[in-house]
Amino acid sequence: MHVVLASTSPYRRQLLRRICSEFVIDAPEIDETPHEAESAHALVARLAEAKARAVATRHPSALIIGSDQVALTATGILNKPLSDSNAIRQLQAISDTTVTFYTGVCVLNSKNARCQVAVETTEVTFRDLSDATIRSYVARDRPYDCAGAFKAEGLGIALVRQLTADDPTSLIGLPLIRLVTMLTAEGFDVLGQV
Repeated sequence: MHVVLASTSPYRRQLLRRICSEFVIDAPEIDETPHEAESAHALVARLAEAKARAVATRHPSALIIGSDQVALTATGILNKPLSDSNAIRQLQAISDTTVTFYTGVCVLNSKNARCQVAVETTEVTFRDLSDATIRSYVARDRPYDCAGAFKAEGLGIALVRQLTADDPTSLIGLPLIRLVTMLTAEGFDVLGQV
């Protein structure tokens, strides 16, 4: 069976390359709007699965990987900022606070319809960030496509006072430790690839 990444994220693509030498990328077309009163945990689990299912008909005998991430603050969910002004606002809001990042991952076996979904959490405590620091960071790292305007694999790590996670790759967007377990359960031998 071949592997399909149901995502156009360059971060997820780079991470998946660590454990899978060959895979196909297929962009899922789904509505990512949260449901009313939906928790961050439920949202990322639902969207990770929805992304995998959205491409399943195009790959009838594949292991399809979907993933989604949001940041949860005391005032609500932060998604991708998509612009300078939104990124600056998000970082101002999370300065000197602890934010929980939720990363959902799904492995859908399109041959037998078996579906595994998991959610990993990462607690990130941010430093007290000045407006000048925030503006400099946004200009240099351009974190427009990262939940909470925070790119841990880049200069964003300088914004952090403390980080707690079972899987450091989950913060980048694809929890590889959990993913290896899920793929193994479907008979895909990560270490046995040629």
